[in-house]
Amino acid sequence: MYWEKATSFVNAQCDGLEPWQLVGLTFSSTLVSIWLHGFLFQSESLTSRTKKQFFKLLRKMPFVGAIIQKKIDEALNDVTSSLSFLKDEKDYIKALPEQGMSQPEVLEKMKEYSSKGDVRWQDGKVSGTVYSGEEKLTHLLVKVYEEFAWSNPLHPDIFPGLRKMEAEVVRIACTLFNGGPNSCGAMTSGGTESILMACKAYRDLAYERGIKQPEMLVPVSAHAAFDKAAHYFGLKLIHIPLTKAMEVDVQAMRRAISKNTAMLVCSAPQFPHGIMDPIEEVAELAVKYKIPFHVDACLGGFLIAFMDKAGFPLKHPFDFRVKGVTSISADTHKYGYAPKGSSVVLYSDKKYRSYQFFIAPDWQGGIYASPSVAGSRPGGIIAACWATLMHIGESGYVEATKRIIKTARFLESELRKIDSIFIFGKPEVSVLSIGSDVFDIYRLSNFLAAKGWNLNVLQFPSSIHLCITQLHTKSGVAEQFLKDVKDSIEDIMKDLDAKTTGMGAIYGMAQSVPDRSLVAEISQAYLDGLYSTDVPCSEKHMNGSPGHH
Repeated sequence: MYWEKATSFVNAQCDGLEPWQLVGLTFSSTLVSIWLHGFLFQSESLTSRTKKQFFKLLRKMPFVGAIIQKKIDEALNDVTSSLSFLKDEKDYIKALPEQGMSQPEVLEKMKEYSSKGDVRWQDGKVSGTVYSGEEKLTHLLVKVYEEFAWSNPLHPDIFPGLRKMEAEVVRIACTLFNGGPNSCGAMTSGGTESILMACKAYRDLAYERGIKQPEMLVPVSAHAAFDKAAHYFGLKLIHIPLTKAMEVDVQAMRRAISKNTAMLVCSAPQFPHGIMDPIEEVAELAVKYKIPFHVDACLGGFLIAFMDKAGFPLKHPFDFRVKGVTSISADTHKYGYAPKGSSVVLYSDKKYRSYQFFIAPDWQGGIYASPSVAGSRPGGIIAACWATLMHIGESGYVEATKRIIKTARFLESELRKIDSIFIFGKPEVSVLSIGSDVFDIYRLSNFLAAKGWNLNVLQFPSSIHLCITQLHTKSGVAEQFLKDVKDSIEDIMKDLDAKTTGMGAIYGMAQSVPDRSLVAEISQAYLDGLYSTDVPCSEKHMNGSPGHH
């Protein structure tokens, strides 16, 4: 009945139209439908694109645009003047020396460069960054790199020993994370590349399954490398909110699953607050809906793998023992204590890793195949990673883990006793994130910077965190941190209305800006500064640390 009414209505509307008009209307409506589908269904949400367009038009308005640009220029100047690594630079080498330097001259110049900067990580006053720094290990790594300085895993026939080392590093990691006989993986240059490779693999798998617009469900606390992967590989990123405990909301993730979902993501632990996501619960979703599930353990992977034997068992399993976990990323250059530039991405089965590979069978230079983003890779880093694992051994990792977790638990316990601050969630590993409902937490960051500390500044919500490493387990370091925190808070409480300055003020401002493209534009000043060879025109230096020179 309804069909007959519908057809009668359409026929009545078309009555009297010429055939060419019907064809034209059909063609036009088809084009409009295709355009509308393309407009509504893109990797970036309609809401996000609408906001961007609105702010773009707003900036083009003569009066409003001028005010916005003035504020941007002021913020750019603030960011540039706050870049401590640009201060006191009087000259740069901008061309090759006419005559090459002697080796002693080069080494002397190198010493000059290595001594730059005010922050001494050796004293344990830096969050994360350097995870070991042990002198004897450094000497070993220098000798190993010397032996493999010219090697390249791109040529396994020329450097078969290096190939064996890389294969052994991957297999050792698979064993640590309880992979089965079919588990496998690859070495990468760091956590970001490990995450990129997993995302690329699952995107290609989704394409093969007929998913034209793959989506990945990622907690808002997950590493920004997932945002980078979405940007690089054309994936749609759907951010999943957290619970009050700072864990990913499993029910929200379940509701977000669709026919386009290509992968699920959890962190073990996540970077901002050091919280372990509920991996077992998300794994159940992965199994139920037959979706690949990646666990990002880049930060703490080589801690959590040893916590049970160190006497600090985690509440829940996190690795390949959990049915549904199909891949894991873990950085050997963090708590694996290998030199920077090494990480692993692991898969529960070779069928997943095959989608990570890139092969160009028709290149005139021969059949080109590479396991990850890079073609040539530094063999010295791979060899140094292998040497680190061999030298420290299981007992060494267990003891290091014991010291780090013991220090983290001590600091957490003592920090929770301070009334005007709080710890986010219930961290189980090595990261403590600090917030306050009494004062601007960025002021505490500034005061600690004045005392020589270098902590991570976080946003949404405002917080700072300390990532505990072996350097913090040295005698007196943890106690000094607690003393400096208490002394700083005592000073802050004397004037709660004082204005936040420096990078803390910049972060506070950035969180309040609704147009996130402006924040990205201002952030580019930082990236430009990394490559600056211009001598600063002013001695002005704003680091937000009272009395710090």
